[in-house]
Amino acid sequence: MKSQINLILNEIGQVLNGIDEVEVNAFLESILKANKIVAFGAGRVGMAVRGFAMRLGHLGFNAHTLGDSTVPSVASGDLLLIASGSGETQTIFDLALIGKKNGCKLLLVTGNPESRIGKIASEIVKIAAPSKTREVCGFTSKQPMTTLNEQCLMVFFDALVLLLMEKMNETHDTMWARHSNLE
Repeated sequence: MKSQINLILNEIGQVLNGIDEVEVNAFLESILKANKIVAFGAGRVGMAVRGFAMRLGHLGFNAHTLGDSTVPSVASGDLLLIASGSGETQTIFDLALIGKKNGCKLLLVTGNPESRIGKIASEIVKIAAPSKTREVCGFTSKQPMTTLNEQCLMVFFDALVLLLMEKMNETHDTMWARHSNLE
């Protein structure tokens, strides 16, 4: 078991160490300026996005995950935060087009900036993990399917939360004050 854990941690580190800090900083500034944030992705990527949207809410953002019954309408000044490893998923592309038509800024986390979603995105953070449609030159994950991408997204989003906490002077306690007490 220890060798598998070390393999996973090494793969995650290899991918995440390649993220461009300039892209991350632009991403953070867009999040900080957004009126509303609606986040989405498909499958396991969507699960990582859902966790990030929840933390954005704990930070005090007006943040939602697409599919929730309380998602508001979107307009100029709002942000669609999209995660798609391939950048080609049809349903995600269709929703990105609707958001763009309504004036939203599109932030994309992907391994494929040249994808059709990448071509319409306002800002992109590239996470170079293999996806279902794109290999990474010189790197093959030992993990099945797109597992590495989903793991990297979770860690990436948690790192963004730490950066946002620092920029916003938020703490563990201030965030807990916004956590649901209906448990």
